[in-house]
Amino acid sequence: MKIMRVTVQIGKVETAATEVLVLTHCEGEGLGKQDAALLDRALGGSLRKLLQSKEFEGKTNEVLLYHTQGSVPAKRLVLVGLGKKKDVTLETIRQAMGTAVKRVRQAKAGSFTVVLPTVTPAGMSSVEVAQAMVEGAILGSYQFTVYRTAAAEHAVEGMKVLIPQKSQLKQVTEGIRRGVATAEATVFVRDLCNHPSNVLTPTRVAEEAKAIAKAEKISIKILEQKEMERLGMGALLGVARGSQEPPKFIILEYNGAKKKDERPVVLVGKTITFDTGGISLKPAENMEHMKADMTGGAEVLASIRAAARLKLPLRLISILPVAENMPGGRAMKPGDVVTTLSGKTVEVQNTDAEGRLILADGLAYAMRYKPAALIDIATLTGACVVALGQFAIGMFGTDQALKEQVRKSGQKAGERVWEMPLWEEYFEQLKSDVADMRNIGGRGGGMITAALFLSKFVGDCPWVHLDIASTDWSERERAYVPKGPTAIGTRLLLQYLIDRSL
Repeated sequence: MKIMRVTVQIGKVETAATEVLVLTHCEGEGLGKQDAALLDRALGGSLRKLLQSKEFEGKTNEVLLYHTQGSVPAKRLVLVGLGKKKDVTLETIRQAMGTAVKRVRQAKAGSFTVVLPTVTPAGMSSVEVAQAMVEGAILGSYQFTVYRTAAAEHAVEGMKVLIPQKSQLKQVTEGIRRGVATAEATVFVRDLCNHPSNVLTPTRVAEEAKAIAKAEKISIKILEQKEMERLGMGALLGVARGSQEPPKFIILEYNGAKKKDERPVVLVGKTITFDTGGISLKPAENMEHMKADMTGGAEVLASIRAAARLKLPLRLISILPVAENMPGGRAMKPGDVVTTLSGKTVEVQNTDAEGRLILADGLAYAMRYKPAALIDIATLTGACVVALGQFAIGMFGTDQALKEQVRKSGQKAGERVWEMPLWEEYFEQLKSDVADMRNIGGRGGGMITAALFLSKFVGDCPWVHLDIASTDWSERERAYVPKGPTAIGTRLLLQYLIDRSL
């Protein structure tokens, strides 16, 4: 998808010449003394009448299109609600912009101008508000039409953020820069996850990574099957055995740190380009969703590209263990024992618990870099969906400070995490009669036992595990979240990296 062009403009609402002017409004509030009031005067009191008649009240994500009939330079207005003034958050603003841009698109406008909200969340700067606005607008306009033969749907190509004074220019410009980068990364992930698995193979993932490395001057190393065999990545190779597609192990490194020997942040993402469950075959219903089982890997790939584009002052390494999980004559079978890169042995009791196997080798490899922080992200367990539904990412970790940083970044990004326990008592469920551990722990606490399994491969490194199986796919369209692959987790990772860089 082509990314919307976003600029900033200093000016007055009543003189803004634009196809569509977007205004935000809080429920139960008057027009105040600025922006809307000035515009209302030029429109002969029309906005005030709309509020009085309750045709538009300013409720959360309520939207109304108004034709100005030449009374002001703006051809049309789109009013969008922020809800109660006391409840306004960055997420409220993000959702409002996602809702507004859809109405702009319905009006067949090529571009629009949006007024910086006069009501903003307490303690949030213009940088953060502008970033949220841009994210909402770009992500709300997302469409994936690559495989459609019909004429392309109308797209909104431009957005201007209107500010009243020059003193806000620097902060809003920086907010736009960040918002474009985070939204662009999210769009990239959605596109990858929308491609079918006959297109997005492990080899294609490697090609995407090479293109990013070349464009952004990031170093890259791709381990092929022979080298994985030499290193002893038995878990990843075991998962890949049933597929005709060769596995890949991708390492990308960006170094924007002031100290060249700075310990890195390492991101590891589960990258299963299609998951049939292997010999432990999944049910046919909704199996097509498993093309997005590589969401975690796509997100760490997008994160390193965005970090390089933002020139973040840190050292970052992204690791993608990539494979297909297929049944076949050579496929891994229940009861097989694999030896991981760490040397630990695993009895595979269910081949559909493959994500933790490839992550075991990914995390063990990550330990070679002595990370300052290690985060893995994965569509790991159906148990996460049962426990948390679709609005929270499951979080586990070994370091309190890192968990708190991730939690705060998730709150700011509107991609919230919920911490679950990582108690050693649960490991009893993973004990094997023939190996160091088994890869499943039964039905009870399935999300917890999966995370505990991963914890055995990270040593004493500060580590957080994010289970995005609950949030990676949406069955319905929301304000700026499309039906299908959501790419939720991308902006959380990027917000964490931005916050860590400040």
